[in-house]
Amino acid sequence: MTITELTPDEVLGCCRTSLGIGIEPTGLDDILLAGLLRRAAGIHCPCSRTALRAALTESLAYLQSDLGVLADRLDNLIEAMIVAGDLLELSDVATDDPDAKGTWVFAAPPSFVVRRTGSIFLSGIAPDQDIFLPEHLALRVVRSHVTQFIAPEPGEDLIEQLIAHGLHQLSESVWLRSPKAQTPEQLIQRFENQLASQPTCGPVSGLEILDRDTKVTYYRGRWGAPRGQTGTFVARRPQEFGAPLWSFAELADGTLKRIVDLPPRHFRWRGCDAAWHLQMAIDGVAGHPQQYRRSATDAGVRFDFFSPLPLWAQRRLMVLGHERPRSRSLFAYEIPVAEAAEEEKNLQENLWLVPTDA
Repeated sequence: MTITELTPDEVLGCCRTSLGIGIEPTGLDDILLAGLLRRAAGIHCPCSRTALRAALTESLAYLQSDLGVLADRLDNLIEAMIVAGDLLELSDVATDDPDAKGTWVFAAPPSFVVRRTGSIFLSGIAPDQDIFLPEHLALRVVRSHVTQFIAPEPGEDLIEQLIAHGLHQLSESVWLRSPKAQTPEQLIQRFENQLASQPTCGPVSGLEILDRDTKVTYYRGRWGAPRGQTGTFVARRPQEFGAPLWSFAELADGTLKRIVDLPPRHFRWRGCDAAWHLQMAIDGVAGHPQQYRRSATDAGVRFDFFSPLPLWAQRRLMVLGHERPRSRSLFAYEIPVAEAAEEEKNLQENLWLVPTDA
């Protein structure tokens, strides 16, 4: 018996073949990592984000020299897969595991949304399977970052085929549902009323706040420990298990007075979505609204963003367009020209963003 030594690229090539995503390019690009995350999620979910990331980090330990960079990339991809609908993130879950604590991610069932262009957006994960489509359809799937699309051929009833193979059709209006339209002042007042109803509290170790007086185009630089500020702030506080909890906090000279956890009751989205939306309102009312950069491309209109978007807003961009490599921004999407005006109106009227040429 002959034992053949494989190079890291050859191993990754085998992974691409197994996942049905082709053999180009080489290396650990985002499309391959997203495919491997779906495979790991199909085996390990439900589990915490940390457990899912650790499972794949351990598997790739000898194929990637910088495991810190890999862990950060996986965290970003897991977040993107939650937005795309491949994973569902639920807080305070009830499972058969008595040791389950905090927030867990679940593999969403295979589903699809029909785009206005006629192509179909695919989401979800089939447990213990690499591909949930038959080979003749799987070969037609187009991938971009974590998103997957398939276009119908002339005269083909692709929707009927997908349903016949067990995929669930999601209504675009339901999947892209967003909170009720309101002014930024109304949103802030609602959260401040909830905060005012809370009892006073003592200090919280490890509390971080998103400083509203910092530069809106550098999201990571806006976070820090309280430094004498007074007012209400979007905040995060650590917990024993899982990611930090999103909160809304009242400070007096840097001392915590009241705090309420996000999301509020009966809010269908995540705590981070409530927090990011609230911060957009705070920045807008303060006179330095969050920004986006708009630029024309050969294929449409590119939007670069400098702060995270709530799930419902990013999902719209994901369904209508394609994510592109960032350029002096946090992330970017390219939208067809025919859809760009409506999406820009949504960014300005419902998220209170303003365009910038910077």
